[in-house]
Amino acid sequence: MPGLLASPLSSLWLQRINSNTSKRALGFLMVLYLTFPVAMFWVANQAEWFEQDVIQRKRELWPPETEEHRREVEEFKTRLRKQREEKLLRAAQHSS
Repeated sequence: MPGLLASPLSSLWLQRINSNTSKRALGFLMVLYLTFPVAMFWVANQAEWFEQDVIQRKRELWPPETEEHRREVEEFKTRLRKQREEKLLRAAQHSS
């Protein structure tokens, strides 16, 4: 399977780029290709731009704990323990 540069279309494309564009234009394209990812990285790391949105979304997904929520979690844990113990007890009775 020939590589990208070995195909006839790519060689024609490269010849066309070399004949139609100057080194200055190719330099500009290189600067553009390097600047775009750096700029996107810089924008994505501006915490103050996204801080309020992130905090609001975090509170929507994980609301602050309340006493009622803690009690519900403890009751759920207790029910799970009881179910597990009953299951183990039934398994022990059947194996005897």
